[in-house]
Amino acid sequence: MTLLQLRYIVKIVECGSMNEASHELYISQPALSSSVKELENELGIEIFTRHSQGIALTVDGAEFLTYARQILDQTDLLEARYRQVRPRKQLCRVSTQHYMFAVEAFVEMINSIDSDEYEFTIRETRTRDIIDQVATLQSEIGIIYESDFNKRVLSKMLREKHLDFHPLFRADLHVFIARTNPLADRAMVTMKDLEPYPFLQYEQGEEGSFYFAEEAVWPDYSPKQITVSDRATMLNFIVGLNAYTVCTGIDNEDLNNEKIVSVPLESDESMLVGWIVNSRTKLSHAAELYLDKLRQVVSNHGYSLIEQGSGK
Repeated sequence: MTLLQLRYIVKIVECGSMNEASHELYISQPALSSSVKELENELGIEIFTRHSQGIALTVDGAEFLTYARQILDQTDLLEARYRQVRPRKQLCRVSTQHYMFAVEAFVEMINSIDSDEYEFTIRETRTRDIIDQVATLQSEIGIIYESDFNKRVLSKMLREKHLDFHPLFRADLHVFIARTNPLADRAMVTMKDLEPYPFLQYEQGEEGSFYFAEEAVWPDYSPKQITVSDRATMLNFIVGLNAYTVCTGIDNEDLNNEKIVSVPLESDESMLVGWIVNSRTKLSHAAELYLDKLRQVVSNHGYSLIEQGSGK
């Protein structure tokens, strides 16, 4: 086993495919595949499963990747200390539901990084994709929510994929509506009040279900319903179509408070927002820093943080 082979494994995971990794590493794909196969034979494990749609880490592969990254990090520190070689770029990948506070924390994390080089990724995407990306280590952290309605299904799926859910805060339900909406000045609204207005929801794909929906509740009857895939479109529709969506209620400057307001929604349901992580991995320094910034942002918005081990 060589350091070069460890770097190959890490690069393949980062790229998501053997073909793309071979281009990044400037070697042929057959040579890369052969090197990986030699390593698997030497260790007596299968690191990747191969199928028509690409490759995926096995359970043994996910554990091996954790050790490989630790070894490479230590090697980089040695080189930086004694050979004055620049350390590897700081990396952090986060997948999240469409939460503005998650993006706000990401900005705060990047602004606090003391590094000339870094490579960060944040994906606002579908719930199932978030879970899959953390399970396959395409992302270190995923931001999702649990509710009384979806908890059993999500918890089962997380267990099967060896993911841990860490509660962050609990939010009573709100709706985002246009400031010009007749309901904007209400202290609280009901789903019945909202019935005349278009209901907006985030698209969850062909395999999606109500258990993966980002909206914790839905109208019993909605004559006007629109499905969108990105947050900018959602906000534009709220203003342009006088529509609404169900949310945590946390906003920031991106929300444009002159045009959109958050109003409490009467409901027995709530959202337990938290972060998921692969149980077989150790978070990078940048990922730990992101979580610190995430806690700060949530706290600054007036929400009480849930201590580890409570709130489930």
